Amino acid sequence: MQLAGKGNVAGNQDTIFDVAIIGGGPAGLSAGTALARALRSVVVIDAGEQRNLGAESVHGFLSREGMRPRDLLAAGREELARYGGSVASGFVRSASRDGDQFMLALDDGSTRVARRLLIASGIMDELPDLPGVADRWGRDVLYCPYCHGWEVRNQKIGVLAADSHSVMQALTFRQWSPDVTLLLNDALELTPGQEEQLAARSVRVVEGKVQALEVRGDCLTGATLDVGRTVPLDVLVVSPAATSKANMLQRLGLEPAALQDGPGSRLETDESGRTSCPGVWAAGNATDVSAQVMTAAAAGLRAAEAINADLVLADTRHAVEAARVPAGH
Repeated sequence: MQLAGKGNVAGNQDTIFDVAIIGGGPAGLSAGTALARALRSVVVIDAGEQRNLGAESVHGFLSREGMRPRDLLAAGREELARYGGSVASGFVRSASRDGDQFMLALDDGSTRVARRLLIASGIMDELPDLPGVADRWGRDVLYCPYCHGWEVRNQKIGVLAADSHSVMQALTFRQWSPDVTLLLNDALELTPGQEEQLAARSVRVVEGKVQALEVRGDCLTGATLDVGRTVPLDVLVVSPAATSKANMLQRLGLEPAALQDGPGSRLETDESGRTSCPGVWAAGNATDVSAQVMTAAAAGLRAAEAINADLVLADTRHAVEAARVPAGH
């Protein structure tokens, strides 16, 4: 095999990249661009299933406020290509180690080989099993107040309880609207202290199991309870389980760990994004399920710096070893 050169489109079976990045969202593209600017050969393998594609716009990203998610990704790909990075479309089915290199098998039967690996594959939101939720996800069924709070300010907001964290969700969304209802959904029994907090902030509490969403003219209008009552709503806040999409790492002995504060899983790393598997880093939602677009991009940059430093040391070790070999040997 030959080392990848600058300007490769996506590499081939005989190409060895410095770094392969699984996932072409903000974390992956940020890392890829930084590594390409460091004159590293980089391939970003992207399945095109970014978590926020269903949202209308990006928020919390300085200078990119309100930008469409697809436009942000297109701009990121353009920047990556400008510095010689490459993109391959597809799913990574498995990852394995061959000496000091990683072999990635894609769903189209092709492979990619790299010296280092960055996992930026994100997470999958497992939504509540409630009719209508999946269809409205990212529009008027939401999760993050910092992503969507401004857009739904002063509207009728319902919080679908899943566990005790739902109380904090209701209190937080109260910052954006005086009309907040906590739907207990037979999933939560409030403590006296929680009842006091909710009452003090004028958050209504409604008992009963939510059976369905009421939609009129492609707009959410309410949530129907098992007793037949409908609670008027403009927005429903849910708590999806954030499940890691890094199952391709099993052959490397790297398994996602369960979240400590809710359902879901993630990859565990140190501050630089380094995992317990030598040569493998992770960034973005793959390791921080609450990371927003800007923080995911920042994590990608931090991981890229750590990966390049690791490669610098490896290149230096090889150079020292080569210099110690007497001439003619």
